Amino acid sequence: MKRNIVIAAVTAAALIGGGTATALATTGDDQASARQAANTKPADDGNRDDQDDRDDRDDDAAQVSSSDVTAPEAIASALKHTSGTVVSAELDDEDDSDKVVWKVDVLSGDNTWHSVSVDPSNGKVLGAQTDDEDDTAQVRAALKGSSVTAEEAAKAAAGKGVVTSVGLDEDGKDKSWEAETRTSGGAEQDWKIDLTSGKVTADRDDQNDQDDDQD
Repeated sequence: MKRNIVIAAVTAAALIGGGTATALATTGDDQASARQAANTKPADDGNRDDQDDRDDRDDDAAQVSSSDVTAPEAIASALKHTSGTVVSAELDDEDDSDKVVWKVDVLSGDNTWHSVSVDPSNGKVLGAQTDDEDDTAQVRAALKGSSVTAEEAAKAAAGKGVVTSVGLDEDGKDKSWEAETRTSGGAEQDWKIDLTSGKVTADRDDQNDQDDDQD
């Protein structure tokens, strides 16, 4: 009722003043436009989230393409610096900086954990530090009787794409090496490498996760 009164008043004013009150008559339309903009905001947020995901994939692909040193080479370099058993290697950011390095975890003979940073452009060791881990016994038990090293597992997985990480999965019944590969287009896939035979198989859990995401 109030809106009808306003419009009637505006119409009368327009007749008297020659249409100078046109802006007042659009008040209702402005409110409708504001409501429409508010309703479309979640869709805009979704578009931004999708763009952020694409940007993250592009950044990851750029990190892979910028590395001249492969996972097996990074592991070999780390072992020359720090002797022991390599439990994992990952191409990752250095702390909070944008610099990408290979991070190689080495378990030495005295059960000391070492995190060795390797330059992905030339294979030089940038530094190493000791870490505290509480799963040493579990790792030792999983590797007992294993004939495939982390370096060999990385070489086996390299046939599936560029290896960006390899690590021991010591949990559960079926213990194995796990590796992540990435193609030149940015697609990633997880693989399991048998600890004794070196056979590479697709990670079913990872495949199921991808199927769920697609649904």
